[in-house]
Amino acid sequence: MKLNLLSCDAHRPGKRAIANCITEISTNGNALLSNELTEILLEGDVVDIEVADKNSGSALRALRKLDIDYEIVE
Repeated sequence: MKLNLLSCDAHRPGKRAIANCITEISTNGNALLSNELTEILLEGDVVDIEVADKNSGSALRALRKLDIDYEIVE
């Protein structure tokens, strides 16, 4: 499943928590790339990631917990 991460509405977003979440839920699981994607997201740009279908429910819950708005692309 492909997701677009649109924005993070948290008052004080935790960069480390967001990067760890992206690393855990994305199919590539690269920590360096997750840190870069977190920076891009917090700057206000859309980030696209791919999530394994078996992890989709827990991935969406984790994103909601971090106040990350997303849209399901596929």
